[in-house]
Amino acid sequence: MLLVREIMYCKPGQVRPMVEKFLAMSKLSEKLGMGRMRVLTDLSAERYWTIVSEIEVPSLKAFEDMMSGQGQREEDMKEFDKIMKGYHDHVEYGRREIYKIEG
Repeated sequence: MLLVREIMYCKPGQVRPMVEKFLAMSKLSEKLGMGRMRVLTDLSAERYWTIVSEIEVPSLKAFEDMMSGQGQREEDMKEFDKIMKGYHDHVEYGRREIYKIEG
């Protein structure tokens, strides 16, 4: 099992819009059987205005399939696009971390 962590460094004052996008994406992901996404914001972090999303996946292949929308209906993928539309307006940069869950 792997933990995929998406870390976004938001522009000042732009964390809340990203939280709303990630929570909507989490709700849709869970509805589609992709798993539950955790959404976290910083109390203390490397820098201010940080948002993190975490999701567990069984393998890199499963993560790649999920990211490419494999096995999903076109309408659902359009809903993901709608949710994330304009997210670059809120984010300066980000990174992805993938960890193997040991226990």
